[in-house]
Amino acid sequence: MKPCILTIFNNKGGVGKTTLTFHMAHALGILQKKILLVDFDPQCNLTIVALPEKEIADIWIPEDAFIEDFEAATEAVGKPKMDRLLGTPRSIHFNLKPTEDGISEFEPLPPPVMLTDFVHLLPGRLTLHLYEAKVGERWSNIYQGDPLAIRTATRARELVYAYAERSGYDIVIFDTSPSLGALNRHILTLADAFIIPCAPDLFSLYGIKNIGSALRLWHKQFQTIFTLLSDAKRNQFPRNFVKFIGFTIYNAKKYGGNRNELDLANAHFDFARKIPETIRSVIDQEFALPFDSILTGSIGDNSVIHGHNTFTSLAQKYHKPMWEIPNLNLEAEDVSSVTGMKQKFFETKEKYKTFAEDVLKRVEKL
Repeated sequence: MKPCILTIFNNKGGVGKTTLTFHMAHALGILQKKILLVDFDPQCNLTIVALPEKEIADIWIPEDAFIEDFEAATEAVGKPKMDRLLGTPRSIHFNLKPTEDGISEFEPLPPPVMLTDFVHLLPGRLTLHLYEAKVGERWSNIYQGDPLAIRTATRARELVYAYAERSGYDIVIFDTSPSLGALNRHILTLADAFIIPCAPDLFSLYGIKNIGSALRLWHKQFQTIFTLLSDAKRNQFPRNFVKFIGFTIYNAKKYGGNRNELDLANAHFDFARKIPETIRSVIDQEFALPFDSILTGSIGDNSVIHGHNTFTSLAQKYHKPMWEIPNLNLEAEDVSSVTGMKQKFFETKEKYKTFAEDVLKRVEKL
């Protein structure tokens, strides 16, 4: 059975998307779901959170010549060295580079990075903007049924299906930039479902509006394309258009005193209340699960809506989920602050499990 491909997306940056993605994946792993993370953000934030810089360098540096010219680099290193290279984790851009250059794909697939037994990663790379340029350049040729243009548009989905067939992933999670550019058009529409993380502010509301407009435009474009393609070429694209399965308020500042049911400052609460009505007004129902079932509140209710203060920085520093921090061999400067908040760190585990359980319920409805 093919995995569900899930994208976490907002046209507004700074909403904690990468932190949410990283912790959601680990929570799904705790629930015994096998997860493949794919970092499609050219800024590589998910990769930077997940891996130490040395490990990233060990992946990127051997790839440099291949990103410059894949075919020439392959010929230069020879088969034994190429086989060794493909036996170690490689970035998503390395995996997509033959498609970008219009040459034959390689075999076998390089292994992903194993973050845990259940959570694996195809790392990002800062050069991914080169692939995005090819996506945009070849876009119009899809209308003519050009095989390379179609391959460029659909290779990411085909690639993760190949990984899933080999490793049995239940869910593949695409991390993206906040852009509505060519690469995200393809990444979002290749997915089965997407979630919108939102800050309780004006900018997230406008980000949602932009997503609604983009979905309508992209849907029309693909509908036109599909009327022009043969069945064989049409089948390389997803059978169904991507579905919105819910939102979550994230990284909001918590205020005590029972000011309202979300425990937010009044200004934040006013914007938070507008998120569902904004979604209803700008995202067409055909692109979503039934609104009545998914807009009753944030995914996971209020489990992860509030900010985590310095917990997030420590998760990034140690490349581990927040709930694992107290059990690590910490640097001296962090020991006292973590020790005093140990129980709070542990509590984040149950909160993200609640969030992940709700995500699974929504995915099952697709």
